[in-house]
Amino acid sequence: MKIHPLYRALGMAMAIGLTMPTAMADSTPTAKQTSQSLAQLIQWAIDNDRGLQRIEYQANAQTDLGIANSQLMDPTLKMGVGGLPTDSFSFDDDPMTNISVGLMQQFGRGNTLALQQKQSNQQADSIRQSSGVRELDITKAITTAWIELAYLNQASLLMQENQALFKELANYLGTNYGLGNNQSQDLIQSELQISKIDEQLQANQQMQLKLKAQLTEWLGDKARLIQAHSYPQWQTLAQFLNTHPQDYYPALASHPAIKVTNAMIASSETGVEIANEAYQPQFGVEVMYAYRQANGMDGSPASDLVSTFVTMDIPLFTEKRQDKKVSAAQYQVGAARTQRDLVLQQMNSQVNASVVDRDNTQQRLSRYQQVLLKHAQEKANAVERGYQNNTNQLDEYIKAASDVLTIKLEQARLEADVQQANNTLSYLLNKY
Repeated sequence: MKIHPLYRALGMAMAIGLTMPTAMADSTPTAKQTSQSLAQLIQWAIDNDRGLQRIEYQANAQTDLGIANSQLMDPTLKMGVGGLPTDSFSFDDDPMTNISVGLMQQFGRGNTLALQQKQSNQQADSIRQSSGVRELDITKAITTAWIELAYLNQASLLMQENQALFKELANYLGTNYGLGNNQSQDLIQSELQISKIDEQLQANQQMQLKLKAQLTEWLGDKARLIQAHSYPQWQTLAQFLNTHPQDYYPALASHPAIKVTNAMIASSETGVEIANEAYQPQFGVEVMYAYRQANGMDGSPASDLVSTFVTMDIPLFTEKRQDKKVSAAQYQVGAARTQRDLVLQQMNSQVNASVVDRDNTQQRLSRYQQVLLKHAQEKANAVERGYQNNTNQLDEYIKAASDVLTIKLEQARLEADVQQANNTLSYLLNKY
């Protein structure tokens, strides 16, 4: 029995649609290869990130500032003339007249200077801890774009395969229309479908170029060469979720963002210690040497003079000054601790939401894989047989084939959504 060429074209179209996922799987790299490539890009971005360099400069600046602030005040040089008679302005008339030179040195209040250096080091540590947050931000941003590029690449392959079968059909219809064997509306309908897919492909390409342009922020020209064909693996995340299905706080507590707040809490606690040192007296020392030119009462040259003083300020009225500084420092500690608890609470909420989102998306994905796609393909097969028997129109077959493509695209989107949920969880739990 000779098979009609149109039926052969339709059969080829259905065969392409049914075998497309397998062909895609065979043509794409393994997940292990993809993960290594993605990891290399992320490491390159981290190694060359200007933001991390800025953080290191800021931390070094804070460390050096702490060293500077922990030093004694510069000594004060004091020079002057004392006991100068106003009637002659002579240095050798009166034995009380002297030319004085002295040094004054002020000391720190209690242990304030050492505590100020300690606080600056803690603030520098907080700045350095923020580099971990920056690295996670870079990892998440690049991985997010990678996942989207992999999805767009798969979607493009699906649309190209679908377009290929319609081109095969349009070529056959065009040939038979020239021979007067087909209606023009069938040919127009198939060409319209090809044009629609062209538009979808261009929109897909536009999104890919846009994502690569955004990636130049971290990857430079390397971004334009990215070929994301499949998704990364999540072994570390999967292992953690399997062993800690509900307890996320230990992992969250080790997140760089929480380490930043812990360093700020330590700095605030040192601020309380500094405020308490304000109750200690502050000492200073002054040494003066006075040179005299006049003679003494007995006619002999008057001797030079040396003076030494010790100064001490006494914090007597502490209610409106020292007490308030201590109270303010304690409030700062409370605010820092509350901020840490708030960040932990927000991150735990985001983890729970991401887990729920991922689990439900996986359930929807299973429905697409086991039910929806199967039914759509069965419907397309039925419509094809109807068209072969002249009981269905070509536009019905085109609609059925388009439904299969739509469901495959929706399934691919769900797969990407699962990957994005894993990406969010890896970021929050620091489990890349």
